[in-house]
Amino acid sequence: MKESIFHRLYDVYHQDVFNFLIYLVKNRSVAEDLSHEVYVRVLKAYSRFEGKSSEKTWLFSIAKNVAIDHFRKNAVQNRHSFTAFEWETEQLYSPLQTPEQFTELSDQLREVLEALEQCTGDQKMVIVMRYFQELSITETAEILGWSEGKVKTTQHRAIKQLKDLLISNEDKEANSL
Repeated sequence: MKESIFHRLYDVYHQDVFNFLIYLVKNRSVAEDLSHEVYVRVLKAYSRFEGKSSEKTWLFSIAKNVAIDHFRKNAVQNRHSFTAFEWETEQLYSPLQTPEQFTELSDQLREVLEALEQCTGDQKMVIVMRYFQELSITETAEILGWSEGKVKTTQHRAIKQLKDLLISNEDKEANSL
């Protein structure tokens, strides 16, 4: 039975989880590895799933934690010494080239994604969940373990920062012409 639940979750949510992770890490093979890690954790933890949230929000919570663990691990490896990764204030930046799909995006979306790299981890996570994964404020709050008010505030600040960054980039381009 456990295996059939696993397969159902995989079939229904795999593409969403993969897309969520690829927006965060911008590397197809890393996103695939992290996606597999999500499902390893799902298989190990499903017996403890209490149904207090939907399976979808539970799955995205696991994906969020896998992504955070990935960035923490890279932060430690890149600094060659232990420095705490502050999820709420650190930027989630992946210096690796984006996947081939990224080159196919419209220039406008590419500019937004590049500007998103300059936002905090919290802001990036909320924007990806709300606008790329089309999760509701309630679902986003459940996944992040926040109040809906914190999600709304973080979303508002992220949108404002993105607008400011995009305007600044447009001004720089106009001045360079």
